[in-house]
Amino acid sequence: MEKLNPAILKTKQHFEILDGMRGIAAIAVVTFHFMEVAYSDYSKDFIGHGFLAVDFFFCLSGFVIGYAYDDRIGKMGIKEFFKSRLIRLHPLVVLGSVLGLLGFLFDPFGAHPQLYGLSRMLLIFLCSILLIPYPAMSVRYFNLFSFNAPAWSLFWEYVANIVYAFVLCRLPRRYLIVLVMLSGAAICYVACRSGNLMGGWDGHSFWDGGARIAFSFTAGLSIYRYNLIIKNKLGFIGLSILLSLAFLMPFSAWNWLTEPLVVIIYFPLLIALGAGAQLHPGLKKICVFSGNISYPLYMTHYAVIWMFANYNTANKPDAIHLTYIITGGLIVLVTFAYLVMVGYDVPLRSYLTEKRKKQAVK
Repeated sequence: MEKLNPAILKTKQHFEILDGMRGIAAIAVVTFHFMEVAYSDYSKDFIGHGFLAVDFFFCLSGFVIGYAYDDRIGKMGIKEFFKSRLIRLHPLVVLGSVLGLLGFLFDPFGAHPQLYGLSRMLLIFLCSILLIPYPAMSVRYFNLFSFNAPAWSLFWEYVANIVYAFVLCRLPRRYLIVLVMLSGAAICYVACRSGNLMGGWDGHSFWDGGARIAFSFTAGLSIYRYNLIIKNKLGFIGLSILLSLAFLMPFSAWNWLTEPLVVIIYFPLLIALGAGAQLHPGLKKICVFSGNISYPLYMTHYAVIWMFANYNTANKPDAIHLTYIITGGLIVLVTFAYLVMVGYDVPLRSYLTEKRKKQAVK
C-alpha cells in the first residue's frame, strides 16, 4: 500500500474573520439558551433568533470543508478524511457528554438521577458519546441528546461530512446547485409548516435538522466552488455587527418568512463577505481567540443551562438578578471554554494528529 504523505494532512490557513464571526455566533447561541430559559415568550427575548447561529455554523462548515478538502480528499482518501474530522470534532463531543452526565447527577438546583435506572442512564450516555440520537428523557424535553442538547447539530454535521466524502466531493457544480435549490425549498416548507426554523433538536422535529444542514452546508460549499468571495472593507467589526443583527431581529408572526430569508440569502452573503474582508492587524488576536473558543464554548455550556433552568424555576429571580446571572454565566463559560481548549482539546488533538502522522509514514 502506498504511504500517505504527511503534508496532505497539514491544516490550511484559516479565514480569520470567518473564525472570529464563528465565535460571535457561539456567544449568541449561548446567550439565547440563557434567555429562552428566563423568558419563555421569545417575542420578549432580545436575542430571540440566536438559534439561527446553528444555520450560520452549517453554512460556514460547508465553505470551510470545501476549502480544506476539495483539492486533497482524493489524495488522502475517505478513511483519512474521516480520521481528520473525528480528531477535530469528537473529543469535545465526549467531554460535553461527560459534563452533561455530571450535571444531571449533581445539579445543586434539581438533579433527577432517581428518575432513571443505572442501565438506562448508561445507555443514554453511550448514545451521547457515540452521537446516536436517543430522545428518551421527558425531563429534558426529549432532546436527541439528553446530556448535551447542542450535540444534535454535531450529529447532522457528521451526516454532512459523510455525504460530502461519498458524494459531494466529486459532484459537479451544476448538480450541487440543484441540491441547494431543493434543500432551499425544504427550508421554506419547514418554516411555513412550523412557523419558524427552530426545530431539529428533539425527536418530534428531527428531520427539520436535516433540512437545515442540507441547505446551509451545500450553500457554503457552493460559495467556495463558485468562488463567490466578495472583496470588501467591512472588516471584523462591521461583519460582526451585521451577523449580530440576524440574531437580534424581532421574533414575530413573520418568522416563517424572515428566517428563511436570513438562512437562504443573508448568511451565505455574510460568508462571502467574511471570506473577502480585510482584517485589521490589531484585531487578529481577537479573531483567533474568538474562533478558537467557539466550538469548546458551544459543546460545553449546556450543563450550566440546565442548572440555570432549575435555579430559575425554583427561585424566580427578577430582571436585575437575571442580568447579573446571565452576564456572569457568559463570562464563566467563555473562561471555561478557553481552559478546555488549552488543557484538553488542543493537547488531545495534537497527540492524536502526531500519532496519526507517525502511522502514515510507517
